[in-house]
Amino acid sequence: MSKLTIQATAADPTVAAAASQFLAPIVLGLQALTVNGKQAHWHVRGANFIGVHEFLDTLVAHAGGWADEAAERIIALGLPIDARLQTIADKTPATAVGAGFEQSADVIAKVVADIDAILADLQAAIDGLDEIDLTSQDVAIGIKAGLEKDRWFLVAHVAE
Repeated sequence: MSKLTIQATAADPTVAAAASQFLAPIVLGLQALTVNGKQAHWHVRGANFIGVHEFLDTLVAHAGGWADEAAERIIALGLPIDARLQTIADKTPATAVGAGFEQSADVIAKVVADIDAILADLQAAIDGLDEIDLTSQDVAIGIKAGLEKDRWFLVAHVAE
């Protein structure tokens, strides 16, 4: 019986490494948003409570799904991704989301700031991946579109 060896990925190792450098910060940022968004969800108070409370759950679900999509792209390229809590804490900007109760307008501003940091990483990925890996760029574009929509939904709670 012959033994068949198949490469784990068809990706060029240089392309994979470059794509991973752009996608890894997105994975980490979205994982942080998942945790911090849930923290905000539990502690939001005041005006628009129900709408903000419920939408934060939606945002958390979306962020987790997008993190999974970006992480699985890295894995498909044949590389690992370290998204353990300590790595997330070490490599993402600190959130302003508090440890306790906060008014909805304050919660929204703080979560939007977290979203904006991820959107900056997404734009950097979109720009950087343009000549490296269009499939990875497409992943970043799709995540950016969804995250911008979720940002809009949050801001609409306090917009005049």
